[in-house]
Amino acid sequence: MTSPIPYRARSLLLGGLLALSLVLIGCAHAPSAPPQPAAPEAVTLSHTFVHQLPASDSGRKYWLWVSVPRDYEQLKGKLPVVFVTDAPYTLPLMRGIHAMVGNQGRNIEPFILVGLGYEPGLPQSGSRSRDYTPSNPLRKPDYRRDVYKAAAYGEAARYRDYLERQVLPFVREHYRADLSRSSFVGQSYGGLFGAYVLLTRPELFQTYLLGSPSLWFDERAIWEIESRYAARHRDLKARVRLYAGSFETDRPEPRYTPGWNLLGDMKDFEALLRSRGYPGLEISSETLVDEDHRTMGPGFFTRGLLWALPGYGPYDPS
Repeated sequence: MTSPIPYRARSLLLGGLLALSLVLIGCAHAPSAPPQPAAPEAVTLSHTFVHQLPASDSGRKYWLWVSVPRDYEQLKGKLPVVFVTDAPYTLPLMRGIHAMVGNQGRNIEPFILVGLGYEPGLPQSGSRSRDYTPSNPLRKPDYRRDVYKAAAYGEAARYRDYLERQVLPFVREHYRADLSRSSFVGQSYGGLFGAYVLLTRPELFQTYLLGSPSLWFDERAIWEIESRYAARHRDLKARVRLYAGSFETDRPEPRYTPGWNLLGDMKDFEALLRSRGYPGLEISSETLVDEDHRTMGPGFFTRGLLWALPGYGPYDPS
């Protein structure tokens, strides 16, 4: 069993470095400097643990972040699980939203939050570009060098298998997790990866929350993946909720995304899946007004959690 490493360990190290820097500054200016304040307390994420869970096929040492409810020990039975990509950004944000909006289970049901971290030693953009994308645009000699700047792409299948064979079993074994009530949350490339899992191994998660999915990637390669799935299957059992910002469309004005139409792609993807007539598919979408690609996160996460895991209600904003 891999022992959980409290996030506090990293924070205390940061606090120590801050303290040391303050001491050195004080020594350098001792004759005239005012008294230095005490080193600030390190910020910690309570009830949050970090595990190193290397991929068995490649040895890549991914970090897995797991946050449980404050009253985890008092709660009875197994809890639903929410898996989020881009853990360094999404996990702290999702924790805060759950704590504030969830209102102790009244508005959002308590859940275990699992953050999927990057491979250490790589730039974040490099890790996510490789692991979240289903194809490799660099195979084409005329690929757009202004768009595809990472060293590697197209290993979504390998990362999906890592989740299926190692991450999900680890969470099931070490936490009171009900994986029959699991949700996947991904934004941008993370949303593209979620769409890929949905169309290749949909049973891995019950619910898919996809925000600003990069369905444009590699000349809309995801459409070919969808076509292959439709040719071989008569059903797609999943709950899917898509989100995009009103500014995420092709217009040459501030906050818009010239050259990209994520909003239009989202609507096209929803319409395509609806047209298949899958009896087990529940799909809907929402356009978030006055949001662009960089501001989408908080609204997307909040609305997604309220939709996927409503609390015992009625909703109380107070």
